Amino acid sequence: MSRFLNVLRSWLVMVSVIAMGNTVQSFRDHSFLSEKLYTGTPEFVNGLQARTFGIWTLLSSIIRCACAIDIQNKTLYHITLWTFVLALGHFLSEAFIYKTAPLTIGVMAPLIVASKFLYRGNADWVAVCSRASGRGGCTAEEAELIPSSRKLF
Repeated sequence: MSRFLNVLRSWLVMVSVIAMGNTVQSFRDHSFLSEKLYTGTPEFVNGLQARTFGIWTLLSSIIRCACAIDIQNKTLYHITLWTFVLALGHFLSEAFIYKTAPLTIGVMAPLIVASKFLYRGNADWVAVCSRASGRGGCTAEEAELIPSSRKLF
């Protein structure tokens, strides 16, 4: 397995563990969300919203951890990409559309994590496929041309 994949796997496990901590915190005390994330309108944060956020975070954590274990599973990798897309979309909309989550460190951290994965994960995959096919991205048949030491899936 390539060095990139090993680093990515370690990073996904680290992100998963942090997310599990956020899940526990969301169930323990819902004021965590109003103090760290949704500081623009803390009155909107209640126990139900905190538990829903906690379940969403736990599900994302489980998916990311599963991807770290089986990183060459293309379907699981794409599902993991979508967890980051959803997180990015959620936090950007809360910050810029609904104005419930100003750009504090509590909001910037998940934005940076999601952006980094979306950029690095896709950029390396596209670069490897470009070398195999001569253009951006690749089909399943083209991916088969990539030596196994360079495959990301």
